[in-house]
Amino acid sequence: MKMKRILILHTGGTISMSQDADGAVRPDKKNPLLAAGQELRLPAGIELIVEDFSNLPSPHITVETMFELKDRIKEAKQEGLDSVVITHGTDTLEETAYFLEMTIGDLMPIILTGAMRSINELGSDGLYNFECAIRVAASENAIGKGVLVVMNDEVHSARYVTKTHTTNVATFRTPTLGPIGLVTKSKILFKQELPETTRYDIDSFDAMIPIIKVFAGMQGDFFKILDHAITVDGLVVEALGAGNLPPQTLPPFYHLLEKGLPIVLVSRCFNGIAEPVYDYHGGGVELAQHGVIFCNGINSQKARLKLLIALNAHLSKEELKQFMEE
Repeated sequence: MKMKRILILHTGGTISMSQDADGAVRPDKKNPLLAAGQELRLPAGIELIVEDFSNLPSPHITVETMFELKDRIKEAKQEGLDSVVITHGTDTLEETAYFLEMTIGDLMPIILTGAMRSINELGSDGLYNFECAIRVAASENAIGKGVLVVMNDEVHSARYVTKTHTTNVATFRTPTLGPIGLVTKSKILFKQELPETTRYDIDSFDAMIPIIKVFAGMQGDFFKILDHAITVDGLVVEALGAGNLPPQTLPPFYHLLEKGLPIVLVSRCFNGIAEPVYDYHGGGVELAQHGVIFCNGINSQKARLKLLIALNAHLSKEELKQFMEE
């Protein structure tokens, strides 16, 4: 059997932190996972190449960090490595995973994992999640599945997974669809196949795209500010229900569209997709007629990354719309 060579990139997060005597969780000077290799129970035929890539709490992760990870993974492919496991803080894990999925997700198996409890807390989940992630990375069945998030015995696609709880170890969920696979004691089971998606391996990331969440009784002031006070390259709007806006917001909102600003709509609901269903003033049908792009099945933070990728891939207006609606 061919030896599986797996690159481990530790980036920081709770999985590499510890709790002090006062209960505060903080980064250690040395990542405790670096000394944890001998405790892992892994199948035979796996060689781990471990790199302490960074030691950042996940709110400190930037787009530049994501690009550095992408470049290192591409180098790993050229070096003949078989797959990559990234340990990451959970707050922004889904964004890093989605960025990698939409740029180099078809390159090789790329698995992200993390922890909700630090290494010395009672019920720590980090080492177990790390072991499961390595097992998935070594599985032949992980090839062609895109970027995966492995935590709490579940395998999720980076396209749809999101963090749903501030502290629970079962925080990562895939709304509507559920996990695409499971990690059992003896095997890795994949239960769903995802359709192919378009990817763009961009080299730069230069665009200002804010996210605005719509609420009941909202006025048009927020959109006026974007029109006059700051320069933006695109906009993601978390709309009501299936994709609707209060009528008071529409005049400045439509003015942004008339100026050619790409505006992407997602739902603020946890489950379901945004689509033009309602035909009233401010309803999705009217918004679509004015050129709003409905982004199906992903949340606002993912839609923002997708629009950033589209803009930096220099797509035409029609290509951008098609990419965002996939």
